Amino acid sequence: MFDKVLLPIDVTHPESWEKALPMAVDMCREGGTLHILGIVHDIGAAIVSSYLPDDFEEKSLIKMKEELDAFVAEKVPSGTSAEAHVAHGHVPEHILSEADRLDADLIVIASHPPNDLRSFLIGSNADRIVRHATRPVLVVR
Repeated sequence: MFDKVLLPIDVTHPESWEKALPMAVDMCREGGTLHILGIVHDIGAAIVSSYLPDDFEEKSLIKMKEELDAFVAEKVPSGTSAEAHVAHGHVPEHILSEADRLDADLIVIASHPPNDLRSFLIGSNADRIVRHATRPVLVVR
C-alpha cells in the first residue's frame, strides 16, 4: 500500500509497538520500507543536563541505535525491508521532522488508552502528531 512507512517506537515500552508493528508491516507495499524511529527524550532543563556526563547524548544515541537494530532483527518479519533511525529531543517534533526527511507516505503510531485528565494536562504524542502531520497518520490502539 505504501512505499515508506514510519513507525516511532520506544523499545522499552511494548505497548508502543506490539499492535502498531504488525499494522505498519501490513501497510508496507511489496518493495516498500519500514522506517523504525527511536527517540532519546530531551532532558529539558539545562540545570539537569549539567549533572550528566559530557558524552551522555552521544552514548544514549549509540545505545538506542543498537537496541533498534536488535529490535528489527528480532521482531520485524523476514522479507520486510526495515531501517532503524534515532533522534534526540522533543518526541512529536522529531517524529514529524523524520517523516519529512524520509518523505514518508504514512506514519503509524501507537496511542495509549484515553484518559481525560492526563490528556487535558499533558496531551499525547499521537494527538500532537495527528494534529500537525502533513501526511496520513494511522493511530493504533
